[in-house]
Amino acid sequence: MSNEVEMRGKRKVRVGTVVSNKMAKTVVVGIQRKVRHPLYKKTVWRSKRYKAHDELGCGVGDSVEIVETRPLSKEKRWRVSKILLKAK
Repeated sequence: MSNEVEMRGKRKVRVGTVVSNKMAKTVVVGIQRKVRHPLYKKTVWRSKRYKAHDELGCGVGDSVEIVETRPLSKEKRWRVSKILLKAK
């Protein structure tokens, strides 16, 4: 598998939490990151939500790793590669 990934080149990888799984084979993953404000130098949290293709059956609250992929639909450009931590 690692050889297959190397052939495709470097893909963006993000780690986030599943916010919604109400769609068929699609989950919404929320990603939070810390950014330093350019003027005031205070650390602020920025968040973004990505729609990702899910074949693994993620639940709300699961911590997942998503990988960039080709466009699968109008808004889906990510795929769930693995579930890191299941929600309780």
